[in-house]
Amino acid sequence: MDKRKVERYRKQLLAKQEEIRRMVSRSDQDGRDVDGDVTQDPGDRAANSYTKEFLFHQSNDNRRILQLIQDALRRADNGSYGLCVECQEDVQRKRLDAVPWARHCIECQEKQEKGLL
Repeated sequence: MDKRKVERYRKQLLAKQEEIRRMVSRSDQDGRDVDGDVTQDPGDRAANSYTKEFLFHQSNDNRRILQLIQDALRRADNGSYGLCVECQEDVQRKRLDAVPWARHCIECQEKQEKGLL
């Protein structure tokens, strides 16, 4: 992939990284705020517990995406961005446009989802 295209994807990755970092920070703060609500009503405690669990799950998903973005930025630095980490073939352009942190081409992603990788 030429350097101009890699730079375009790098900008997208950096923007998404910043967006997700803000979301993780906000989720962490919201989770702490839920803890601050001291209530005796069992229904309210259950709702607070559910909210806290939801925020925790959302934060974990975002942290996983952050790691994938950081990995993609490293691949951009070492010249392997846009290549499938499994088969070393080009990752399809439409796939990178949709998910710039994609590690696998479509075929290898399908194999991974089926547990074959």
